[in-house]
Amino acid sequence: MLKELQEKKALLKKEADASKLERNRLNAEASQFAAKRDELNTKTRTLIDSAQRCKDKRDEYNKLVSENKDKRDRLNEAANSLLAKADQIKRKFRVAGGLSLGELKREIDHLEFRQQTEVISTEKERELVDRIAHLWEEYRKKRLELENNAELKEALEKARKLREEASEFHKELTENADRAQECHEKMLKCFKEADKVRAQADAAHKEFVRAQESADEQHQKYIKMEKELRDYDKIISSLKKRSKEARESREKVDVLKRAEEVYAMFKDGQKLETDDLLLLQRSGLL
Repeated sequence: MLKELQEKKALLKKEADASKLERNRLNAEASQFAAKRDELNTKTRTLIDSAQRCKDKRDEYNKLVSENKDKRDRLNEAANSLLAKADQIKRKFRVAGGLSLGELKREIDHLEFRQQTEVISTEKERELVDRIAHLWEEYRKKRLELENNAELKEALEKARKLREEASEFHKELTENADRAQECHEKMLKCFKEADKVRAQADAAHKEFVRAQESADEQHQKYIKMEKELRDYDKIISSLKKRSKEARESREKVDVLKRAEEVYAMFKDGQKLETDDLLLLQRSGLL
């Protein structure tokens, strides 16, 4: 029985050592996955911080775009008011028949086209030439009056300057809008990359949990087998002790039996050897 228990203990010790090695391997694997997860989480936070900075910058540029638009629109509105005032001034210089300078010029162009393309009599052509000459004279006269009109010139000059100023704000608006779009695209790229890295971190965490749970399972098995090994040690130790006591008891019986035989020889007057005398002393018979 003792030999059988010792063999079972040896086999269990081998299994316990294997479980311990597997536990240590899984713990090392879990540590690797934890380190990878932490590294990926740090990278994710860095990407999110970058995305937030891009978002803040984008919002700043969009605010500038809004401000540029308001300034541009106010300037264009003021320029339009001045141009409307200029149109009112121009309407005061309409020719007979209600023609403006633009309408007068179009009429001249129309008559000159007729002169060049239509076949008409000499008298009709002379009338047409006279009409064109008269309209040209009226056109030049009205145009000169308009060009020399101080109020009109002032309105047009102010409108031109306002338009130029509005154009500068529109240019800034476009530049800021482009910068805002660039920041927006960078923000989206960072968020997309952060989502990708976060998914990798989640996968690493799942592997960490799997390895850690497996390591814990192996540890529990190892602890259980260590307890069983201690139980085996107790039983084997007890069996060895009992075997030793039994052996010592048998030896004592044998010694006593021999001592009784020697004592009988002593009583019969037989000569005893020194060893026999020592045996009688140890057995208490002498």
